[in-house]
Amino acid sequence: VQLQASGGGLVQAGGSLRLSCAVSGLTFGNSAIAWFRQGPGKEREFVAAISGGGGVTYYADSVKGRFTISRDNTKITVALQMNSLKPEDTAVYYCAAKQGYYSRSYQLYAYWGQGTLVTVSS
Repeated sequence: VQLQASGGGLVQAGGSLRLSCAVSGLTFGNSAIAWFRQGPGKEREFVAAISGGGGVTYYADSVKGRFTISRDNTKITVALQMNSLKPEDTAVYYCAAKQGYYSRSYQLYAYWGQGTLVTVSS
């Protein structure tokens, strides 16, 4: 199983970025895909997740209304559209996958991408 995250970069506060996670070697339709992030000196935290069928999405309160997670079951990718970015969104963002139902606990995800850095300047 491989997850490849991309799309990070430097953006000013209020700007937008789109992260992408390419997934291979996994039964995509039966797997929940999530994004987590880890800021400087902070623990890894849940950002958003999408169900195996793609019909249900979940968000951390801190990003609700600003971030949108989506999946393309043909291209086997998951995207995270991030709008109205704030300096506190600065972190390394990771995509992760698990079989079955989603979780907000990173410990329950068996498969991880390498992370992509998002830096939001004030």
